[in-house]
Amino acid sequence: MNMPTKLAVAAALAAMVYGCAQFAGVSTLRGSDVTTADAAPTAQKLYPGKRPGVDQPIARTFDGQPPLIPHAVDNFDEITVTDNQCLECHSPETAKAKESPQVADTHLHAGTKAIEPTRYQCNTCHVPQVNAQPLIANNFVGTTPTPIANSR
Repeated sequence: MNMPTKLAVAAALAAMVYGCAQFAGVSTLRGSDVTTADAAPTAQKLYPGKRPGVDQPIARTFDGQPPLIPHAVDNFDEITVTDNQCLECHSPETAKAKESPQVADTHLHAGTKAIEPTRYQCNTCHVPQVNAQPLIANNFVGTTPTPIANSR
């Protein structure tokens, strides 16, 4: 064998030995052995908010974060092609009368009051909050995001 081949074989062997050594004592971030089944989290009060219009908006913690839903949604119907209960209060036509935040201009079809089809499924980005402790410790500190025009 020539020298480059010997070096390649030695490097491959060293990588294999090192890689196998990494599997000894592997544990999850929660501290349990990876082979044990995950325990179900404790039940939480699903949404701290009450009925729509009662609670204040939830502060955002980073730039670009979609607004969080400050009210319960568990009694809302599923969003379908023909029905979206969010728009009963948040559409451009009803928001002012309902005294609720209107959908952002970025969600409207160019120059109209029609919701862009790609933005119709509100709960893809906008989510209610749960009062729960993080599963693992973290040191995240939010920032005060830069206000975006008409993105209440």
